[in-house]
Amino acid sequence: MNIQAIQSNFARRTAADDIFDQLRAEIVSLRLEPGTKISEVEFASQFQVSRQPVREAFIRLSKMNLLQIRPQKATLVCKISDSEILNARFLRLAVELEVIRQACHTEGNPFESGFMSNLAAQEKALLAGEAAQFHALDYDFHNLICATADCEFAFETIADSKAHVDRLCMISLTSERGMNEVYQDHQQIYQALVRKDIAEMDRLTRLHICRLDQTLANARQRHPEYFED
Repeated sequence: MNIQAIQSNFARRTAADDIFDQLRAEIVSLRLEPGTKISEVEFASQFQVSRQPVREAFIRLSKMNLLQIRPQKATLVCKISDSEILNARFLRLAVELEVIRQACHTEGNPFESGFMSNLAAQEKALLAGEAAQFHALDYDFHNLICATADCEFAFETIADSKAHVDRLCMISLTSERGMNEVYQDHQQIYQALVRKDIAEMDRLTRLHICRLDQTLANARQRHPEYFED
């Protein structure tokens, strides 16, 4: 994306976009826990805007099944649904497997410096126990793979599907073991990408995404109150 396009997108952003981004981040990071009651009035006051952009952000989040809007009652942060998690995993795996094939057919390694910086920052966040920073770098890593494949558009689908599992990931990333597991996966995936080894990229990506099964089981055990079923 060129500078003019970035500036154009930035100029088109609205108050509803900013509120949506912040609320989504707070839900995903579990700062707003599943089942929490929130209100348009509360957030309109917090952001110093009218209720309309807050309502727009709430509607977008409800379409992602992150908020439950109840007429005449407080809006709730949705609890985590097993079916949503499994559907998101299926969609993400299908998209990422095609993206990695495209990436392996790319000549050279156009984002080498980006990957190296990202992996170094992941290691730093891991050693410091900074789960939120590590989580953001995880997003960036997968975005770099899409960029390598010249499939940046695919990252929107990946990001939307990740929104349903990110709360699980945040529970997992609170442990050093969870972060280290993801970091080691990323290191191996990158090395396979450098070698243009499609079969190994396929195997590692399936392993990486399917770790979600154990993450789900662990999260249910640690925080049963976060789940709806």
